Amino acid sequence: MTDKKQILKSASIITLVTIISRILGYVRDQRIAVLLGTTEISVAYQLAFRIPNLFRRLVAEGAMTASFIPVFANYMREKGAREVWDFANKLFWTLALVVAIITALGMVFSPYVIHLFTSDVGSAGGLDLAVGLNRIIFPYLFFVALAALAMGILNCFHVFGLPAATPIFWNVASIIFSMAAVWKYFKSPAMSLAAGVLVGGVLQFLIQVPQLVHKGMKFDFGISFSHPGIRNVARLMIPRLFGIGVAQINLLVDTRFATASIMPKGSLTALYYSDRVMELVLGGYAISVATAILPIMSHQAAANDYSGLKKTLVFAIRLVAFITVPAMLGLMILREPIIRVLFQHGAFVAESTRLTARALLYYAIALPGLATVKLIVPAFYSTKDTKTPVIVAAISMVLNVLLNIVFLEFFFKRVQNGGPALATALACYFDFFALFVIFRVRYGALGTMEILRSFGKISLCASIMGVACWLGVHYTEFAMHSRFLIQLLIFAGMILGATGLYLGLAWVFRCHEIEEIYGIATRRKRGGEAYVET
Repeated sequence: MTDKKQILKSASIITLVTIISRILGYVRDQRIAVLLGTTEISVAYQLAFRIPNLFRRLVAEGAMTASFIPVFANYMREKGAREVWDFANKLFWTLALVVAIITALGMVFSPYVIHLFTSDVGSAGGLDLAVGLNRIIFPYLFFVALAALAMGILNCFHVFGLPAATPIFWNVASIIFSMAAVWKYFKSPAMSLAAGVLVGGVLQFLIQVPQLVHKGMKFDFGISFSHPGIRNVARLMIPRLFGIGVAQINLLVDTRFATASIMPKGSLTALYYSDRVMELVLGGYAISVATAILPIMSHQAAANDYSGLKKTLVFAIRLVAFITVPAMLGLMILREPIIRVLFQHGAFVAESTRLTARALLYYAIALPGLATVKLIVPAFYSTKDTKTPVIVAAISMVLNVLLNIVFLEFFFKRVQNGGPALATALACYFDFFALFVIFRVRYGALGTMEILRSFGKISLCASIMGVACWLGVHYTEFAMHSRFLIQLLIFAGMILGATGLYLGLAWVFRCHEIEEIYGIATRRKRGGEAYVET
């Protein structure tokens, strides 16, 4: 199977499962919005969830997974089955010990952690609630870290569907705990929601255990900080806490500025819901592609096939741009209809929609940058280069802080609660372009002109689609309709029409991406799999 077909096949499986997960994630978020709105309780809950979730993305799905996969790919290529699984077992128990210590410290020092990452959470009662919720949610980190390791192992065997499906169980647990039949047994709905997060994290790990056992993992107990493979993972992981997690660190910086006293009430919650809409697009295909290419690039780097690695990277960048550029314009133009249809119910009122739509406007600008950073950072890591992403990430974080200060102090009237989102967007683009230029200088031509030609055609098609979206909002008078069913029908019609128009334009203008997807999808399978177990 060619690398392109492997990428498309794996990304399609992940996308299908992720779409189901995102739909359930929307139901979960809609339940939270109905129960908590943008009130002080909602801010406390979002803050309590955001902190352990940040550690999850850094310690687990960010730095650890990206560090583990290249090392494990080398073991699969060069070692026997016994050594491969000895490494996996020892890493599992060592990671469990380390994350257990982090979890315990996070729970004990929760008040200090909350104070560190927020400027203002409201009243003393709101602060106490945030601390209590944080202590309930923090153990979620332990289970989700183990789930991320399981995902990395299965991905190396080209098993993508089950790991991608684990968030479904997390969302289902959260939805169940948001129901009155469950939360009435807790002190408040926020407490029940926090418990649902923890239960969902447990399920994310347990659901992957049977498949791991089937592949050969026995979970033999053994903790080792001296195992060569574990030391390699740790050596790569420490700097990657900054490299691949730069977007998440920037998110924490945004949290600090979003809770400044000058910000409108509910700004942090507005950032959360706008970020969730962004994740719907990123998770729908961009992250799916990034997840699919990392094992492939790691195997290519292990074989010193840098020509193939560069082709894989460029193909992924073009493919993701084909999705994210029109999505960016669609989110910007349809931001208010999107938020009104998805969230304006119960405690989530019209003012909540305006706050969230403003944040979404600026977050949407970041979409192509966020997506391509998720592709090029693993390309560096697959070559065992850790210094470059660390340096660029550090500069990007400093830039994000400076931009947040500028927007808060000098352009607040213009951007208001969208300042943190805009700062993140600009920092992400700096991160991508800096890494792209460095990678090209270091490893040779990447087909920049090919990327630019594709981007030009994509931008043209997306711009025409954007004009059509604006006309649709204007002439359907979406804002004038108060009944939800009418809003939903108009919104669905605009989304389907815009999608059809964009794909039709892409075919007319002969965008290579749609031709490649169609050609690969209809071509008969040739050859064997990209990796065969031995």
